[in-house]
Amino acid sequence: MEREAVRKTPAATRTFPEELADALVRLQRLVRRRLRAGLAEPRLRGAEVELLRLVESRPGVGISDAARELHLAGNSVSTLVNQLARDGYLVRETDPADRRAARLLLTGAAESRLEDWRRRRADLVGRHVARLSEPDREALRAALPALRRLAASLHDDPDEP
Repeated sequence: MEREAVRKTPAATRTFPEELADALVRLQRLVRRRLRAGLAEPRLRGAEVELLRLVESRPGVGISDAARELHLAGNSVSTLVNQLARDGYLVRETDPADRRAARLLLTGAAESRLEDWRRRRADLVGRHVARLSEPDREALRAALPALRRLAASLHDDPDEP
């Protein structure tokens, strides 16, 4: 039985949105892989880091609000919360306004881990940005506001899953 060859879209026919999405995904994947290298602690998955970062920015956020913010199912966030609480990164407190709901807070261990992650990420990206030419660095700096607006648009679009 012959395997069907994988057909790649020639670079010349790719659209700007495809190229942009591919570049962003590749950049994120490479940063994540480099940051994982040499970790003494068990690595946190992307969704776990996203949840910790959300709780850091919104202490006391509830599970359902976190699920909406992260575009995840509530039961998926509950599973993440259980894992992160078991590992000592999250504290789940009862919401005084609704005793059935939980509010999430970071532990000191999570705060330290996020700070270390941010520092290592900034060092890694900073070293590689420094290797670029000044025009490339300026182009990246100039693109930041547009990339932030693109992220906000993707996040806020009610028609998207």
